[in-house]
Amino acid sequence: MSVKIYHNPRCGKSRDTLKLLEANNIQPEVVEYLKTPPTAAELQDILQKLGLKPRELMRTKEPEYKENGLDDKSLSDAELIEAMVRIPKLIERPIVLKDGKAAVGRPPEAVLSIL
Repeated sequence: MSVKIYHNPRCGKSRDTLKLLEANNIQPEVVEYLKTPPTAAELQDILQKLGLKPRELMRTKEPEYKENGLDDKSLSDAELIEAMVRIPKLIERPIVLKDGKAAVGRPPEAVLSIL
């Protein structure tokens, strides 16, 4: 059973999700995505597993969202994905992957559905 969490140790929801996994005897592969962002292909795969469009996985309230013109509705999915790769702070967190499924830990209990 391989579980991966895209984690930000400074984020309370991310820390809570990691604790929840560990409480369920799961030692996930922890990817600190601000240091090691997913590639565009990995992000596309995550979005497909989540059933979301890129903008739905973006932290639209971060200053970088508007500063980089990402509120422009004419941007393509590929452009939004590239922006998340360049500015990983814009990726909603945490994201947990297991056996071809994905969940965003907001709330942390949401990841239990894929375990």
